[in-house]
Amino acid sequence: SSAVQQLSTSNLNQVISSLCGGACVEVDSDTEAVVNEGFKLGCISCKKRGEVQAIAFIDWFFQASDDSNFSHLYTYKDLKGHIMDQRFSERLKWKGSNNTTDLQDGSIYILNVTNNDKGTYQCIFSRTLIYKTNEVQTITTKNITINVVPQLTRGLASILSEVMMYVSIVGLQLWLVVEMIYCYRKISAAGEEALRESFHI
Repeated sequence: SSAVQQLSTSNLNQVISSLCGGACVEVDSDTEAVVNEGFKLGCISCKKRGEVQAIAFIDWFFQASDDSNFSHLYTYKDLKGHIMDQRFSERLKWKGSNNTTDLQDGSIYILNVTNNDKGTYQCIFSRTLIYKTNEVQTITTKNITINVVPQLTRGLASILSEVMMYVSIVGLQLWLVVEMIYCYRKISAAGEEALRESFHI
């Protein structure tokens, strides 16, 4: 069941992206974190034209559910990440684009999630597109609202999701069997009709 849990939408899209030769695909982040476990805050901003060179840096901000303002959480620039909010000291890791300043994936990873991590996270891409004759500055902002749940709730949701997946698979297999039987009978009937016509001739 752990393998099934790992096949989230974002993971599937990452697999597809890698198989397609590193193509960039924007997918939404997961929004439900589990207490005492790790959680990936996904933030992807693809360039409209992949052949255009660019330089980007990422800023993350956090607004706790009981706060009224955002605080600077994390920054990643020039291949280096820095934790800005001491509440997350030693609990954040970079999970975005590696070995390049042309960032398109600005994801980060929270270690040992706590109930205090519930709230809204803001990811800001500051990108400079470099053309032959000029440079263009762009800013992309994405907000992600995270809910923190106990392990039991997540386990139940995972079980239900797994059950529904198996039910869907079984249903699809039954449908395929019915279709095969229908096609076989149709082909058999057509064959018998052709034989009868040949005898009449």
